[in-house]
Amino acid sequence: MASKVMDLIYWKDTERSGMVLTGLVVGLLSLFQLSIITVVSTVSLAIMCFTISVRIYYQLLYILSWGDGEHPFKSYLDLDISFSGEQADLYMQKLIVMTLSAVDTLKRLFFVGNLFESLKFLFLMYLVTYLGDLCNGLTLLIISVIAVFSLPLFYRRRQEQVDGVIAKIQAHIYNIKDILQRLVQGGGPPPDPTPGGAKPKTQ
Repeated sequence: MASKVMDLIYWKDTERSGMVLTGLVVGLLSLFQLSIITVVSTVSLAIMCFTISVRIYYQLLYILSWGDGEHPFKSYLDLDISFSGEQADLYMQKLIVMTLSAVDTLKRLFFVGNLFESLKFLFLMYLVTYLGDLCNGLTLLIISVIAVFSLPLFYRRRQEQVDGVIAKIQAHIYNIKDILQRLVQGGGPPPDPTPGGAKPKTQ
């Protein structure tokens, strides 16, 4: 299942990836005008009309001896999506660990376990308020879907250039973090001018 999802994201099958992306975007866009119940029921009706029509068509071909009678959706019906008991326990344990970790992180942020981290979270929430004025969660979800189907492929084709830009951005972020940490701690020596605060090698 994971490999099939990755194939969709990296456009191994262009036709299938295009259909999935188009369906997701159109479905999310329809939520701007219709309720989620209406969208889900309409999409379900459309899918059922298509699958039933195809199933009847293949059955007619078999009756007329023009087909082998094989189920047109046999590959989907045979797809194994079940979990063993051990796998279910493993995924449940991971979910519990991730949930507890997220709750513990939020607890430390809201109750100022680390002043610098809480200030960063405060600044982030302040920026999110402006983001909320510009767009809603549905718009962000649509952008996220498009990004999932475009950014990985773009990164694979332009990996060297992207890595170079990311390295420069990280270097600036490290320097800004150094300055903010010294301000929070009451001052200190000036930050190292080299990227990321790394010390230049001496001969």
